[in-house]
Amino acid sequence: MTSTTEGQGPASGLDPAIAARLKRGADGLIPAVAQQYDTGEVLMLGWMDDEALHRTLTTGRATYWSRSRREYWVKGDTSGHVQHVRSVALDCDADTVLVKVDQVGAACHTGDRTCFDAGVLRPSTPTRGPAAD
Repeated sequence: MTSTTEGQGPASGLDPAIAARLKRGADGLIPAVAQQYDTGEVLMLGWMDDEALHRTLTTGRATYWSRSRREYWVKGDTSGHVQHVRSVALDCDADTVLVKVDQVGAACHTGDRTCFDAGVLRPSTPTRGPAAD
């Protein structure tokens, strides 16, 4: 199966059985949540197309599609802050992947360990349990 995002590069080597399960956005991308494998810490959100997912699965290094630069990037190639992939799971709706990694150094482009440490947003009213979506 080829990449579904126009202009992103070569045809993908992603297993057709996996590719058939994915529910991509209009741009051909799926969100990829990176999580520290042993602590559960959520590190960052990136974007993948079929080829980025294929590269992630086959190389053991987290590979993303940069929407701003319009190119693939392997986490840590320039910064040294590598993500060694431990597992990849597809969510129940097949529209998001969870990439469990062993993060070396900072995950965030700001130099912070996680992209999710800028402050907690609190709801204006207390919630009364899990909401069904």
